[in-house]
Amino acid sequence: MTDNEETLYDHVGGDEGLHRVEEIFYGKVLADPVLKALFPHRRPHHVEHLTWFTAESLGGPDRFTSELGFRHLVDVHRGLDITDEQRVRFAELYEEALDEAGLPDDEGFRAAFRSHIEFGTRVAQQNSRARTEEELHPLREVPKWRW
Repeated sequence: MTDNEETLYDHVGGDEGLHRVEEIFYGKVLADPVLKALFPHRRPHHVEHLTWFTAESLGGPDRFTSELGFRHLVDVHRGLDITDEQRVRFAELYEEALDEAGLPDDEGFRAAFRSHIEFGTRVAQQNSRARTEEELHPLREVPKWRW
């Protein structure tokens, strides 16, 4: 990436754009019957943490890593036993939230974001089913997504 190449984070409007999408998305998962078991109630800092994670993934500040650490992400998914149906529904609702939040709809951005969500949901699913440390996905840092 060159110094003047726009990051995905910049393309979505930074924290403001991401916070908007995460707030909409979180409302959707809390109300969704397929995801209710994974999101039984609103947690006070969930939208903020989702925003931090997504921002860092898309080339923004490293607040998630510096404030929470990647292990936090592993730990919150352990034992959830995410089903294929739940994983797919999570991705669908994220896509809907992008539209509702007014994030860019150009194909380059959407393809990158879909790839990010697909990868992330698979890592979360694997970690949710892991009974031992060895069964965890080997990823141990926030992945960086680019165009």
